[in-house]
Amino acid sequence: MAHVPKVSRAQIVVRGLTNRCPNCGARTLFQRGSLFKVNPSCSACGFEIEKANDEGFFLGSMSLNYGVTLVCFLTPVMLFAYFKVIGTTSAIVLAGVGAIVFPALFYRSSRSWWLLNYYFLFPHHLPANGGKGRSGEDGNI
Repeated sequence: MAHVPKVSRAQIVVRGLTNRCPNCGARTLFQRGSLFKVNPSCSACGFEIEKANDEGFFLGSMSLNYGVTLVCFLTPVMLFAYFKVIGTTSAIVLAGVGAIVFPALFYRSSRSWWLLNYYFLFPHHLPANGGKGRSGEDGNI
């Protein structure tokens, strides 16, 4: 008999897009009053968001943030400059400022979306579905 997960992939997607805990759906992914601080664990269900032994896990969110910045911001600026919609100097200034501001503004979403991607592929790793977080039941990813 197949195990039916308590948290579906659709719920994981909605929770990831709304910066919620992938395990219980509570708004506890980030600390209140801080733009960049991720909670070490969910205060509602105890899900470990930041694991000390998984230091490299969120490097994927940095790559995701970089890719979205490149595709959604820097590429259009370069195309506008190429087709002379904006001047070269304006494009350089806009790209320079945008390369710093856009990733900072997208930081929270990239962290949440990275969890979404992981748990969409491995929903059985969620504690609500019988797993033990990112390390799975056997200690391996």
